[in-house]
Amino acid sequence: MLARSSIRYLVLVYISDILATVSSLVLATLLRQIIPLGKTPTEFGQPTWPIYVMVIVIWSVSFWLLNAYDPKAILNCVDEGQRVILAATAAQLVLAGMLFFTYRGLSRLLLGYFYLLDILLVLLLRSLIRVLVKSMAPNGMARHRVLIVGAGVVGQDLARKLDQRGWLGLEVVGYLDDDEQKLGQGLRGFPVLGPLRQAPEVIGQHKISEVVIALPLWAYGVTRDLVSRLQDLPVNIKVVPDFFALTLFSASMEDLDGIPLIGLKEPVIEGSTRVAKRVMDVIIGTLALLAVSPLMLVVAVLIKLDSRGPVLFKQVRVGENGKLFRMYKFRTMVVGAEDQQAEMLVQREGGKMVFNKSPDDPRMTPLGKRLRRLSLDEWPQLVNVLRGEMSLVGPRPELPFLVDMYEPWQRRRFSVPQGMTGWWQINDRSDKPMHLHTEDDLYYIQNYSLGLDIRILWRTVGAVLRKHGAY
Repeated sequence: MLARSSIRYLVLVYISDILATVSSLVLATLLRQIIPLGKTPTEFGQPTWPIYVMVIVIWSVSFWLLNAYDPKAILNCVDEGQRVILAATAAQLVLAGMLFFTYRGLSRLLLGYFYLLDILLVLLLRSLIRVLVKSMAPNGMARHRVLIVGAGVVGQDLARKLDQRGWLGLEVVGYLDDDEQKLGQGLRGFPVLGPLRQAPEVIGQHKISEVVIALPLWAYGVTRDLVSRLQDLPVNIKVVPDFFALTLFSASMEDLDGIPLIGLKEPVIEGSTRVAKRVMDVIIGTLALLAVSPLMLVVAVLIKLDSRGPVLFKQVRVGENGKLFRMYKFRTMVVGAEDQQAEMLVQREGGKMVFNKSPDDPRMTPLGKRLRRLSLDEWPQLVNVLRGEMSLVGPRPELPFLVDMYEPWQRRRFSVPQGMTGWWQINDRSDKPMHLHTEDDLYYIQNYSLGLDIRILWRTVGAVLRKHGAY
């Protein structure tokens, strides 16, 4: 349904992308001639028509393979921007490789201008098209009229989300529901048009083209009968499986030789977005580890001189999808401090037990307090990042015995890679007791983007320099 409603929009976006890309190559050629850097314009070749054809083909394939035309991606400006930048970068690298074997005379500076202009123009034209289509939507752009069967929680949430996509050509007409108390009422701004038995009449009267059934699992028989009655009508029918109470974040759908497989517990960050996050982890993690290695050696010597025990503290933590791993830190506590963890548990209102950190924890060594204030004890976790056990940004890896006390909804924080820093750390850090920051972690997961990761990394630097909440 979403793919069908957005197909014209995507065609328009594709045409604008090609126009933006070709225009960028023309402008880059002119810019290379106007700004006399390096060789003079007469000393390098100009883009010929085969190069323009090559660019159009490479950009089309790259943007398609890297999901820059995914209907789900175009709904979020940040996600769309990330995919465009990733696809344009990949296309630029492929073009550079092909030019190396076919036409080496093209200026490298010209290619640099082209790359920057292309990203700028593609994003600019996409933004203009989005604004234009949204402005035209209220004036009759909607073509797919949607009827939702079931006005429960799932049905109302579905109506809200479809309404947000109205500018793509979707129009929610209302609900059908057998609950007499809901008949004639307005829910989420849409009316309950009648009971399920009136489905054929409502479909014909309101010119419905899409029917979405959002009934509970116990109503399987009702759903089956309704689908049978609607088979002869010119409408598309979809069913929303009422598995959302079991779903961690967003369900996924796969097809196995005609058998639908619904994913209820799978990684939230996948595809090109996960690749980009991992690339950032490896590049920044490697550079950071090389930069701080000398200071880490000094810290290791100081720990040995300060107190008895090993330099590194290795502790089992819960990672992505509940997988256990050993997390590394510089030792900041006396030997055997881990055996006293039970003493740090406190009971809060409602009887919930939480693990509360304190700036005057008697288990910390004199040097350990200083290391924690400066967050130097976390540096060895760069090794965990490079090994793929952690990410630079994400919810903090939790202790297994604390996870055992989690409520089911709190376990959703393990649907993404656990990180060295995260949304909780830059807002409250240790000032908020552990076990009570899950809401911050879920906010990060629900609003994830590579831009948010970069923002968190930047704000982490400020939080560390201010020494706020670190102990």
